Amino acid sequence: MTANQISRRKPPFPVDSGLRRYLERYGRLSEVPVDYEDLLDFREYYPVEDSPAARGGSWLTLVYDSERLRVVNRALCLAYSAMKTDGDISVMEHLSVARVDFCEFGNSQPFRIRIVNHFNDNHDHFYVKRADASRIFGLELEHILSPNRMGYMVRGDTLVEEHIAGVPGDQFMRQHLGRAGLNRVRIAKEFVKFNERCFVRLLGDMRSQNYVVDITPDFEDEQYRIRAIDFDQQSYEGPCNHYFPYLWTNNSPIVDMVRELLNNATLRQYRHEERTLMARRLRASRSRYDHLNRCMRDADISTAEKIRQLADELAEHHRTLRFGACRTMGELLDRHLEVCLARAVRQLYQMQA
Repeated sequence: MTANQISRRKPPFPVDSGLRRYLERYGRLSEVPVDYEDLLDFREYYPVEDSPAARGGSWLTLVYDSERLRVVNRALCLAYSAMKTDGDISVMEHLSVARVDFCEFGNSQPFRIRIVNHFNDNHDHFYVKRADASRIFGLELEHILSPNRMGYMVRGDTLVEEHIAGVPGDQFMRQHLGRAGLNRVRIAKEFVKFNERCFVRLLGDMRSQNYVVDITPDFEDEQYRIRAIDFDQQSYEGPCNHYFPYLWTNNSPIVDMVRELLNNATLRQYRHEERTLMARRLRASRSRYDHLNRCMRDADISTAEKIRQLADELAEHHRTLRFGACRTMGELLDRHLEVCLARAVRQLYQMQA
């Protein structure tokens, strides 16, 4: 397999009525008056100090007129309250917006909101983005199939997301891979499991800046979890290779460590462990996944050429003809889960028989 590359930015796809009904059923729709376009009504901006360069540019801090700032502050505090306390603003009157940053990169062109507690100066972040069906499908699949719970809301064409804490992947490889005390075997194991999750659920573009490493001190050592933070490339590209994080060139340092530390038998063990866990999660949330997949089958989230290419390459990869009848990315994803998780699902049924 050759290294991955993306030549063009993915276009955003609208959230159709079927997906909106799904979001309403599972409590993801919000009436909070936050509108992406309203946040673009700023007066001036200046670069964020010590901000790392993002794809296409750095973060900029925005300055609003006093009246606009009052409206923006109220709307963003309500949005934060809706995510954290189900809209009970009475316990959050001591919060305010400390800063609104913007970066024109990727597909979502996010605003990053810093919320501060005036009693203790503790702060938190969340994001306001353009709503994109691909990203929403990616967030939901992460919520259903991964060990991570995802917090977000949709209002009209605006998406509000919780911050995902962790060390950005590129920063982790620069600053942590060589440090004393790093459990290199554990981080290698986690990358294998992360790679498996992304491929099985067809989440692409997991370059090092699109995931974070969550480091948790344990009683004897550190534990690690790699978490995707960019879901724009959910089931979009045609090449099968696009869905393997280990094939992105800037993941090479951690991939080299995996090859150094893990033999083939251990790799197979970790891959099967992750597929078994995914099968358990899928079975526990079967009705929710089925509803989501029906929406995904009807949604326009890729092109006919990319769908056909991915169907052909997945068929070749798995050496099966079962992808031949798939005509949408939703059908491809559903068939791919069947193929990848079949053994794990059979074992689950045998255990519970």
